[in-house]
Formats: sequence, C-alpha cells, structure tokens
Amino acid sequence: MRSKLATILAAVLLTSVSLLYAQGVASDVDKAAKDTAKTTDTAAKKTSHGTAKVADKTAKGTEKAADKTAKGTEKVADKTAKGTEKAADKTADTTEHAAKKTGHGIKKGVKGVGHATKKAAEKTDDAVK
Repeated sequence: MRSKLATILAAVLLTSVSLLYAQGVASDVDKAAKDTAKTTDTAAKKTSHGTAKVADKTAKGTEKAADKTAKGTEKVADKTAKGTEKAADKTADTTEHAAKKTGHGIKKGVKGVGHATKKAAEKTDDAVK
C-alpha cells in the first residue's frame, strides 16, 4: 500500500507543480499584458501631445505666411496702381498734345484748301471775263 500511496503522492505533486507553474506563467502573461497596455497608453498620450504641438506650429506658420503674402500683394497692387496712374497721365498729356497738333494741322490744311479754292475761283472768274 505504501507504494500505491507513494505513487499517488508523486502524481499529486507533479500535478500540483504543473498547476502552479501554469499559474505563474499566466500571471507573467497578465503582467506583460498590463505593462504593454500601460506603455501603449503612455506612447499614445505622448504622440497626441506631439501632434497637437506640430499642428499649432503649422497653423501659426501658415498664418504668418498668409499675412506676408497679403502684405506683399498689397504692396504690388499699390505699385501697379501708381504705375497705371502715371501711364494714364502721360497718355492723357500725349493725347492732348497730339490733338493740338492735329487741330493745328487741320487748320493749316483748311486754310491751304481755302486759299487754293479762292485762286481757282479767281482764275475761273478771270477766264470767264
């Protein structure tokens, strides 16, 4: 009977050791899973914080670039307006000057035509007499 009892005791001990070892492994797996979850949570928080900082910097940079572009566009528009105004003034002056010359030329031409017509009329009158 002792040998049966010894065999049963050995079987119980081996089974107990297996169960205890399995429980130890299970607790190690649980601990590893908890550590992994904690590390993942920390990494997610740091990533979201970093992403928020980058988003803020990007927004500020975009705003600055937009302001500079608006100021540059305004300066170019002012220069273009001034250049257009100067060109319009010069064109008006040149047009006025050309109109005066044209008017003077027409006046001379009319006088010349009138003079030639008068001479032709006198010749015709003389020929008729």
